[in-house]
Amino acid sequence: MASTGVMVALLLAAVAASCATAQLQEKFYSETCPSVEDVVRKEMVRALSLAPSLAAPLLRMHFHDCFVRGCDGSVLLDSANKTAEKDALPNITLRGFDFVERVKTAVEKACPDTVSCADLLALIARDAVWLSKGPFWEVPLGRRDGSVSISNDTNALPPPTANITELTQLFAAVNLDIKDLVVLSAAHTIGTSHCFSFSDRLYNFTGQDNASDIDPTLEPFYMAKLKSKCASLDDNTTLVEMDPGSFKTFDLDYFKLVSKRRGLFHSDGALLTDAFTLAYILHHATGAFKDEFFADFALSMVKMGNADVLTGSQGEIRKKCSVVNH
Repeated sequence: MASTGVMVALLLAAVAASCATAQLQEKFYSETCPSVEDVVRKEMVRALSLAPSLAAPLLRMHFHDCFVRGCDGSVLLDSANKTAEKDALPNITLRGFDFVERVKTAVEKACPDTVSCADLLALIARDAVWLSKGPFWEVPLGRRDGSVSISNDTNALPPPTANITELTQLFAAVNLDIKDLVVLSAAHTIGTSHCFSFSDRLYNFTGQDNASDIDPTLEPFYMAKLKSKCASLDDNTTLVEMDPGSFKTFDLDYFKLVSKRRGLFHSDGALLTDAFTLAYILHHATGAFKDEFFADFALSMVKMGNADVLTGSQGEIRKKCSVVNH
């Protein structure tokens, strides 16, 4: 079997043309900031050695950036009146903003006014996966930062309650297909979630708000374990591992869990209702095709990272990721 690196390299060639169209290039900073990836990785290694659970939130931040207005760093912007993307309900549990600013400060010290916050999010997400024992891929770079961040635009984010039709439509809006959907959903192999993101499956599946109003598609023993952690619909603080037992390791266990009806979210379970996504899950639930999945994930991440990017003279290069330059 070909190595993961070789497979990733071959598959990424398939999206080279689309990235070129968007003016993204793997060596975009080779002359203007050749140390950027080293600077980012140094900060990532330092942060994850102290708090390995930060990897998943940093990966999630890149997702949430790209699905709203494209990959333009708009998720990082602050708003005086709390109407930015980060203030919206789907983003209130995002964390890692201070870390991104720390990375930006380090990069600015090495290469002032050169590297966008949007590109930093893409590099941080890649290293979050790789340092969690997942795949490594070359990140096409050259994104510019946007200046608009509106909380209502987060309606474009796939919610944990979505069914397969909704998921397919929301992914298609950023030029991602059904294979990208099932591949990128496996990012849930790392990280945790608050009870309120799925507790309706335990207590309020049809709106009756009682202990017997459960999601019948959720495996009963897993349901019982979740109920032991999330005591009620009012639990807004408890965190649950999305991939119990290996939530800090990027692996194929997600597919095993979903195949056994132990996916945490509605959106995980929804993948069992489509023939293509079901077949993909069962294929990788065997655990026998790690290199194949890693290559697929890298390819889908590059595709997502190319969503509606600003390039050339569009946008700006923010000096600080949380505020626009003007």
